[in-house]
Amino acid sequence: MAHIVVYVSRFILVFLFAIYTYDCFAALRRSVSKERQKRLYHRQVFIMYTILIDLNLCIFVSTNNMMILLFMLAQMIFFGVCMLIYKKIYKHASYALINNMCMLMTISFSILARLDMGNAIKQFVIAAIGMVATCFIPALISKLKMWNRLKWIYAIVGIAGLLLVLVVGSRVYGAKININLGPIAIQPSEFIKIIFVFFVAAMLYVLPEDDLSKMKIDFKSSDFRKVLIATLVAGAHVLILVASKDLGGATIFLFTYIVMLYVATRKPLYLIISFLGMAVGGVLIYLLFNHVKVRVAAWLDPLGTIQDQGYQVSQSLFAIGTGGWFGSGLCQGMPDKIPVVSQDFIFAAISEELGAVFALCLIFVCISCIFMFFNIAMEIRDQFYKLIALGLGTLYGIQVFITLGGVTKFIPSTGVTLPLVSYGGSSLLSTMVLFAIIQGLYCRQFDDTQNQGDL
Repeated sequence: MAHIVVYVSRFILVFLFAIYTYDCFAALRRSVSKERQKRLYHRQVFIMYTILIDLNLCIFVSTNNMMILLFMLAQMIFFGVCMLIYKKIYKHASYALINNMCMLMTISFSILARLDMGNAIKQFVIAAIGMVATCFIPALISKLKMWNRLKWIYAIVGIAGLLLVLVVGSRVYGAKININLGPIAIQPSEFIKIIFVFFVAAMLYVLPEDDLSKMKIDFKSSDFRKVLIATLVAGAHVLILVASKDLGGATIFLFTYIVMLYVATRKPLYLIISFLGMAVGGVLIYLLFNHVKVRVAAWLDPLGTIQDQGYQVSQSLFAIGTGGWFGSGLCQGMPDKIPVVSQDFIFAAISEELGAVFALCLIFVCISCIFMFFNIAMEIRDQFYKLIALGLGTLYGIQVFITLGGVTKFIPSTGVTLPLVSYGGSSLLSTMVLFAIIQGLYCRQFDDTQNQGDL
């Protein structure tokens, strides 16, 4: 009986998630009326709850664990309260952002419950705490005016936090990324990357938007000095991360800075120099760090090194290939064979048991989030807040790309989590903060547009 329920649910889940994903993009079209858009968002909420129930019932019939049903009920209450908070406190909040955040956490809680119920409960408790802690952030972002005046506070806090990890941090798979406070492990770089975006935006937002055709850089101008200072501080962040062997974090920081620098200055020469510097830096890191050579070897030939460094990537590829289009069914696969599956390689577990179509829909939901971030950035008139939205969108996008690229062997694995989906308290909280900030920027832009309309 359990096998029949799980078998049938595979197709129901794919069908429902495909509709949800379609609605993500359909609601973004400019031709869609407000009424039609609201109906799409309401349908997404219904689909999200249906998927939540389906996933948890599959786990229940496969395990006969009554805790799953209680956990399902707790999730339903949590998401209901989450949506109620945003829709009641922030009348002009983006329903798309709320729905996608809740949908990604729905998938996370369910797949974690399948892998390890203890981790799923921990992740859920952190999410509940995070929701209480972050529900005030949109108001702070939309109402306070002092965020562009704190650039040196951002820089000092960011560098000091990363130095603290370098000195007293604990090693996780060769990299110093965590600070242990008793039973709690905190990854400061997850939060510092958001502070870093605020620093770069505060440094560069007053720069003029030059013509794209101008390649010349005036070394005596005040704009160049600001760029130089911002680059030195950004370089300090990246070098500390490299020294801590957190190369995934260093890549995210560096790529985000390059995008923000180019958008702020509109000078292609900065972009060319930056990417040349990244290429040279990548070669040097490969030559200096042995664990990087190991990961590159596993990436180039995972099957040839399957008994050693290539084992994780090989198992990930086997899981993705075994799942096929519709998956083996929840609790019917063997994702436990993948090391660190609940963190870095959770996408492989999803692909194996829920199928390639479901996994592709998950990717497109993440892409729709990126589109929303950039769309909000384009609509914001204030250059400072425009750069923040752009930087946070880049942070999110590059993290998704690095995670999925490592799991699918598109790029070497760097140990980066999939935002809102992978297990990890710091990653979850920082992403919830990121979504809350974007929500605040959306509300701010809406208020500014309304005020200009009144004038």
